[in-house]
Amino acid sequence: MGKVKSILEALEKTQKTFSGSSTDEIVSINDLRDKSERTILGEQEKIALTNYENYRIKKLNESATEEDFHEMYKLLQVLANMSPFEEFLSPKYEV
Repeated sequence: MGKVKSILEALEKTQKTFSGSSTDEIVSINDLRDKSERTILGEQEKIALTNYENYRIKKLNESATEEDFHEMYKLLQVLANMSPFEEFLSPKYEV
């Protein structure tokens, strides 16, 4: 359950940081994925995307059961959709 807590903490941090902001102002990991298909990403964007991808692979590989895998997959998708990419510049996401 620690993995769920970690992801929920990141989402809570996002909510506190961007409360009162329009969701259009938040650039998520999925936004960066889309942007990378159209143009070159900035250095911080590349780092955040790489950190997320490596973190995602690590967490999915740690799954003990198929149910754990699917639960983690869903949580990581929410994180990629709802958190600003800057969250993934944090050392806790460096693998």
